[in-house]
This record gives sequence, C-alpha cells and structure tokens, in this order.
Amino acid sequence: MAAPPDNDVLWARALHVKHNGSPALTGVSLGVREGEILAVSGPRGCGKTTLLRCLSGQLLPQQGEVWFNSTPVHTMRPLVRERLRRDRFGWIDPEPHLVPELTAWENVALPLMLRGASHRAAKPVALEWLERLDIGACARKRPHALLQAERQRVAVARALVSTPSVLFADEPTAPLHRADRAHVLRTLTTAARSHGITVVLATHDAEVAALADRTVSLLDGRRVNTVHLPGSGDPARPKAGTTEAEGRAACSLSV
Repeated sequence: MAAPPDNDVLWARALHVKHNGSPALTGVSLGVREGEILAVSGPRGCGKTTLLRCLSGQLLPQQGEVWFNSTPVHTMRPLVRERLRRDRFGWIDPEPHLVPELTAWENVALPLMLRGASHRAAKPVALEWLERLDIGACARKRPHALLQAERQRVAVARALVSTPSVLFADEPTAPLHRADRAHVLRTLTTAARSHGITVVLATHDAEVAALADRTVSLLDGRRVNTVHLPGSGDPARPKAGTTEAEGRAACSLSV
C-alpha cells in the first residue's frame, strides 16, 4: 500500500463500488491538491455522489484506497472516520437538511459547538456567515419559516463556518434559481480561496464546473477524457450524424 503524493490532500486509487449489484464506480483514481477547487462532472447517475461519499469517508469502497493527508481513510475504524468528518470535512447536500427545532444561526453554529465551542463564541461566527450569504435577517427564524433558497444558504453557511480542510459539495445549488445560484457559488468559491479550503464539487452544470480549477468527468461510474474527433467542426461536439448517446460514447475513453 503506497502513500499518496505529498501535495495531494485527498487521493483515491482504483475505487470500485456496487449498489445492489450494479456498478457505481469502476476503477476510479484521482488526486486533489491542497487548496484546489475540483469539479466532478457528468450526467445524473454517473457516480458523482458515490465518489464524494467515498472520498469523505461516508462510504467504504468494496475495493480501492482513499487517503487524506497521507492517512488511509479506508482502514479507519468507524468512530475515527466519524471524527474526521466532524473535525476536518464539510458537506453540502443538494437539499438542505436542517435541524427543525433550531433557528438558522443555531443550525449554522452547530458544527462549532460539536467541536466544543461555547454558545457565546459560536454565535457571532454563525451570524457573520449568514450575513455573507445575504440572509442575516433570517438568523432567528426556524427552517419551516424559510424559503427553499434561504434554507440552502443556511446549509452552505453551516458547511463553511468551521473552515474545514475539505468541503464536499454535492450539487450545492440544485434547488436555487439562477441569481441565487450565482451568489452562493461566488461566496463559496471566494471563502474557499481566502481560507485555503479544498473543495470537491459534484455538478452536471457546465457553468458551475467552469468555476473550478480543474474538472474530472465521470460516465457510467468510470473516469473519462474527451476526445476531439476529426472533421467534426467544433472540437467539443461529436461528429455530425451521430445521436447524442452515440456522440457521448464516442467522445469518452476510460483512463
């Protein structure tokens, strides 16, 4: 078992995962550099969420290795992985999962208090992040009184409040309208760069992927590269006369 390169904060090798007997990841390998914003792109069902869950220690691959800062995540005991996720990682789901009994600022402050911060110390930090996301006025509201876009911004603030080493964002702007999506992404990427947070961002949206430093593409659970076909005019498009499915297949090779 070889350790990953020193400049990779996350490193995965030959990940294989099956769900109910169907392949979700097949031999996927990648490295993520410290402070990098990496987009994992591909159509729905291609394995993006499964890959993020493996990298974050939520899911153990049936085969393969996952390393964080040269420490093997795939051999950690469940309690150690849970502490790793609590202390070093942040996570944003496509849909916000907030604690209904807590106010917006209390939801945001929760990761800090789970790490031992006092109520008094956590509150101003949580309020600052709500202000950054333009929902400071919602601080005392509970989730049921918030709009969907507001709840998602609370979830983003909660993921950023503890300045995690790595932030995993699984389609983080899926429930948002275009204007809200742009603001949330701008806040997320600005915060990541200013605080040195590594971001692994799953998306099927090309505009979202364009904000990343680098993009890794998945198709049917495999990592793929785009091949420019001769005579196609636009090198990013499949050859004329092919169907969308044929063109997508023709433009992808496993690596």
